[in-house]
Order: sequence, then structure tokens, then C-alpha cells
Amino acid sequence: MAVPIALTIAGSDSSGGAGIQADLKTFSALGVYGASAIVALTAQNTRGVTAIHDAPPQFIAAQIDAVMEDLAVGAVKIGMVSRAESIETIADALVRHRVEKVVIDPVMIASSGARLLAGDAIEALRSRLAPLALLLTPNLPEAAALLDCDPAGSEEEMAEQGRALQRLGARAVLVKGGHADGPESVDVLIAPDGSASRITGPRLRTKNTHGTGCTVSSAIAAKLAQGAALDDAVRAARSYLAEALAAADGLSVGSGHGPVHHFVRWWSPDDC
Repeated sequence: MAVPIALTIAGSDSSGGAGIQADLKTFSALGVYGASAIVALTAQNTRGVTAIHDAPPQFIAAQIDAVMEDLAVGAVKIGMVSRAESIETIADALVRHRVEKVVIDPVMIASSGARLLAGDAIEALRSRLAPLALLLTPNLPEAAALLDCDPAGSEEEMAEQGRALQRLGARAVLVKGGHADGPESVDVLIAPDGSASRITGPRLRTKNTHGTGCTVSSAIAAKLAQGAALDDAVRAARSYLAEALAAADGLSVGSGHGPVHHFVRWWSPDDC
């Protein structure tokens, strides 16, 4: 059998903990071959983002076309896209190549607090990308920004906001509760039929959360590329992230919000 392939369309993180780098690490850790289309270069580390250099839209399209015309891509993950023009280009490419399994992580703010999405790009994300998503994976602040409302304060409000985002056209929505409080971390998955389900795990206390959103969305894409059903893919990805997050403190990378340990199943810092 051919190896499953997933494509990430996102920005590059020079410190290696998020973006394209996190996505490719996640794909590899889960047994999926990773391809990439880079929409922006960022100068960043665990303390913050200092510069963003966007790729020209025509070059973004060229990268996607080159991959899709040759590789049997089973799923696509879309991460940081900072400009409306880039979003339009990506949406056109997804339609052109008839991509069905699309996971969109609407990255707006980095773990360090840096804003990564231009204001005029939010409407393009709502109107052009969201309707192409099999799954949209916002955290609480991102869901609120997309809906122009306050962040959800309860699981009921998370479900309501998930269904509101579903009405933008996404077939399913995963509202992530990592920014909430409490002993449990609760995500709410709105299935294509509108039903809501809770996905829970212990809340892990660590400052090393750099790349968590990128990691879980790319893990979902990896599982979809392997043929998993959506609910199974989300739960498997959530479990993988919990392992990577629990081992994050052992990496000791950087002085700010360090990365999760993408290869926790393969090696330990103690082995080095």
C-alpha cells in the first residue's frame, strides 16, 4: 500500500515549534508523509514573533499545484494565512483540485500573544475558506473573533458557537477549550449533523504550549489521510497532543513558551 500523504498549507516558524515545522513533525510522528506549501515566513522564537514575510499569491498557488498534480494527497491542513489575497488563492486551489478532507486551524494569535492575521483577512476566512472545511478547529478566542462576539464561558456556549461557525459552511467544528479554566480540558465537537460531543482530558499545567493548535489540527489531518472517520481522527489527535504536551517541560527549548514534544513516542530528552 502507498504511504498516506498529507499537505500542510501554513507559515514557517523559524524556531521550529509551530507552523509548517510542527505540522511536518506531527505527520511524521503519526506515520504520514508530509508535503508543504509555505504561505509566509516568520521570524519568531518561544518569546514572540518579530517579523512576517508573506509569499506572493501566485507562488502559493504554484506550490499547491506542484504537490497536488503529483502526490496522492489524502488530507490538507491549513494553518496561518495572514492576508486576504493568500486566502483567496488557497480557496481557489482547493476548489481546482477538488480537495475534500480539509482541516482549517484559523490561526489568529500565537501562543506568545502576537497577532498573526490581518483584519481584512478574517472576512475572507469566513466567506472563502470556512465553506471548504471538513473541520474547523478554533480555540475560544478564535471562535469569538470569527463570530465577532465574546469567548464562550461554558460548554453550552461552546456548542452554540460551534454551530454558528458551522453555518458559515464548515461541515464540522471543533471548539477547543484549552483557554478555559478547571481541572479538565474540554473540547466540543459539532458533527456534520449538528450533534455535539465532549472530548475531555486532564488540564496539563505548563507554559510550554507553543504549537498546540498546529499540532492537534495536523494530527487530525494525518488520521484523516490514513482513512480514519472524523470523530476517531479528532479523538486520536487529542490523545497524541496530550502526550506531546505532558512531555513538553522535558524539552527545555527556549526561554518563553516552549514547544510540545512531537516525538514523545519515539525518544525522551533523557536519552540524549
